[in-house]
Amino acid sequence: MSDDASIGEGEGTTRPKAAGTLRKPNAAALKGAIQLGIGYAVGNLSSKPDRDVLMQDFSMVETVFLPSEGSTLTPAHHFPDFRLKTYAPLAFRYFRELFGIKPDDYLYSMCNEPLIELSNPGASSSWFYLTSDDEFIIKTVQHKEAEFLQKLLPGYYMNLNQNPRTLLPKFYGLYCIQCGGVTVRVVVMNNVLPRAMKMHYKYDLKGSLYKRRASRKERTKSSPTFKDLDFKEMHEGLYFDPETYNALMKTLQRDCRVLESFKIMDYSLLLGIHVLDKRPLTRAGRGDSKKGQKVLYSTALESIQGTVKDPEPVVDDDTFGGIPAKHKDENLLIFLGIIDILQSYRFIKKVEHSWKALVHDGDTVSVHRPSFYADRFLKFMGTTVFKKAHALRGASSRRKKSSLYASKYASQEFLSSLKEKEENKKAQSMDNLNESFGSSSKQPDLLPVMQDFTRNEDQQSENSEDRRDSNSTIALDDVLSSHQSDSELDVYLTHPDSPIPPGWT
Repeated sequence: MSDDASIGEGEGTTRPKAAGTLRKPNAAALKGAIQLGIGYAVGNLSSKPDRDVLMQDFSMVETVFLPSEGSTLTPAHHFPDFRLKTYAPLAFRYFRELFGIKPDDYLYSMCNEPLIELSNPGASSSWFYLTSDDEFIIKTVQHKEAEFLQKLLPGYYMNLNQNPRTLLPKFYGLYCIQCGGVTVRVVVMNNVLPRAMKMHYKYDLKGSLYKRRASRKERTKSSPTFKDLDFKEMHEGLYFDPETYNALMKTLQRDCRVLESFKIMDYSLLLGIHVLDKRPLTRAGRGDSKKGQKVLYSTALESIQGTVKDPEPVVDDDTFGGIPAKHKDENLLIFLGIIDILQSYRFIKKVEHSWKALVHDGDTVSVHRPSFYADRFLKFMGTTVFKKAHALRGASSRRKKSSLYASKYASQEFLSSLKEKEENKKAQSMDNLNESFGSSSKQPDLLPVMQDFTRNEDQQSENSEDRRDSNSTIALDDVLSSHQSDSELDVYLTHPDSPIPPGWT
């Protein structure tokens, strides 16, 4: 066994004929070699003591040759001889522990039963395999993607420590199998769409509109994967309750900023929609697993809600962790996750964007600089795909109306008390004035003038009170006729001695 410093092709390896593509080997031999290699790597790792992850652990590569006749270190097998490379084994062991994956459960999922091959709806040449218990996806990646992932690991490690609840892919292992003259690199990830749950609609969404429509060939499949333009035509948005919508968008915003900091673009949101009203749920997949759900934060609902660290795994139920939503009169369960994050904005992507921008609108094409891509992605998800359901209008209107009437009644009582206090003050002033004039023998001719002035002041005060009562009632009636919320209702009252605000006369 030896350690390498970086990802390489390895000696004695024949590259595929077409550059940048993978030539498919014998399917049974490939799947068997993947399962045997992962089983050996995980078993060998158990003999190493637990310790903190160090910086050099992210660039570590372990290589071992597994001949079919076996050796002192490797078991015998009936597959062709192959070479196994395990990238950053200690770092990925930490990631699996962070998500509560025990080594025995990981081995059981990966090696107990044959892998299930899945179709690839995308334009890439990747192959996908699913474990029989519905927990893990094994995806083949190109050499550049595997190299990019290994460079991302330190930042990925920091992000998971800060927030394990994320819609970003959860990477559990990176391996390279050199078998039959072909080099295949695979990454083990979480499974976003449970096979046991019927997905009535599947979407691959980027927030781009340029050629973002499912092909005719894809539409003929029994379970096609549609794209952005198809969603705008087939759905009018998916509605969530306000708390769920805010949690979902907050998670997407946080994840997009992480991807932007890594200069990653061209990622997608994989969206699965199960319509609860169409048929009863079945439990053909995950329900047959050894121990139910093994992975923490693996469901869509767990990925966007809650702040408790290291909770117990959620017990399987009939929703499989789907997020409740509505579309028109249909009750839905939503499954989602961000995929294809191993595309960096390198030189070739910059050239691709520049070329497409010459022919089409540069802002609509898929390939774009990371900051613009993240903003466009979030805007499309937050306004077109996901929408916030509002509270029932009837109950809200009744609460608003009763609150307004209570405020109006309270304000009228307050105005009446102010008027009564003012009348008492005026009566007291008149008594004091009469006493002063009655006891004085000088200037008796001023008494009629002061009495006239007092009567004028009484009339002006009464007119002012009438205007204030009238204007207060008008202002409250205007509020009653508006559609403001309860929290926005303010009743403005003025003291009789203060000037009347403009617009109240």
